[in-house]
Amino acid sequence: MLLWLTVPAAAEEPITLAVFDFELIDTSLEGEVNGPRADEQQRLVMIGELLRQKLLDSGRYTLVDLAPQSERIATAAYRHGCNGCVAEIGRDAGAAQAMAGTVQKVSNLILNINLSVWNTATGEQVRGWSVDIRGNNDESWAHGIKYMVKNRVLKE
Repeated sequence: MLLWLTVPAAAEEPITLAVFDFELIDTSLEGEVNGPRADEQQRLVMIGELLRQKLLDSGRYTLVDLAPQSERIATAAYRHGCNGCVAEIGRDAGAAQAMAGTVQKVSNLILNINLSVWNTATGEQVRGWSVDIRGNNDESWAHGIKYMVKNRVLKE
């Protein structure tokens, strides 16, 4: 009689990840005329918290504390165009990867959420995802980030 033993696969170590706060890129006429809206700024925080929680819940990531890097982050201005500063700051915070996101507002109807990931050792962008959402409200923003994490980020 042949007895097959199954050995569970070794669990992969979670990836250390620096998750930066979301930024708003407002290309709408409203943003140009009236400037930043408080409700949109609150939504940026909300989706950042949702993203972090979903990543932690997956068990695939451990998050590094970026608070000690807050001064550097503030002086980097727009992280989506800072020529590698996200990877550098993430590396200095002890992360293997760094993630930064934007919400681009075309209008109050058309927005998209974008996430990018960098390898902090090489500075190379290694992943990127985008989802379009319709409606500038808490529900659509939350749905967009939850969809992206479930169907894009954690699918890879």
